[in-house]
Amino acid sequence: MLRYSSFGDSCIRENDSDSILPYGSDNSSAADNQQERLIKIGWITGFVDGEGCFSIHFVRQPERATRKGYRTGFQVAHEFVVTQGAKSVECLHMLRGFFGVGRVYLNRRFDNHKEHLFQFVVAKRSDLLQTIIPFFQEHPLRTSKRNDFVKFVKCMRLMETNEHLTASGLLRIVEITQTMNHCKPRTEMIRILRDYTPDTDSLPVKI
Repeated sequence: MLRYSSFGDSCIRENDSDSILPYGSDNSSAADNQQERLIKIGWITGFVDGEGCFSIHFVRQPERATRKGYRTGFQVAHEFVVTQGAKSVECLHMLRGFFGVGRVYLNRRFDNHKEHLFQFVVAKRSDLLQTIIPFFQEHPLRTSKRNDFVKFVKCMRLMETNEHLTASGLLRIVEITQTMNHCKPRTEMIRILRDYTPDTDSLPVKI
């Protein structure tokens, strides 16, 4: 379930139901709460437009081809990620509190970065399908990431019906992901999948 009314314990909350309100103030309070909700939603979509990423990853797993989730020899991973430096990690906890799903992880950096990075990550398929995707469908992004999101949804819908467990379905997903997030061409992976199902050369790719 989406939780639009609260960012978390450290953030602004709506008035408690047991609070004593002046007579006739219900409409005013409801309007204020609605305004707060819209402000929060606007902040989230803008923040994700700048710092968020919707991605699909593939991991070669030939030794697990006999297992249900790896029939094609590839594991498909999916995630929604927002990244921030350590000084701004509170923003990620605010996202976690708002959506009620995902986790905040520390990504230690030991190169020329002055601070460690943190990531708010939602990787569970049911959380993506039931919470993250519906939110951004109702409240669209405005930058080019909107196109990435649309393609991400197409991939997730194919996975929802287990199309990724077939070579032809996985091929469609791979073709879509090649146009997301400036991904590098997956020529070798496509060749392997087409070798599994030679007739996929004639399959239309719907992006």
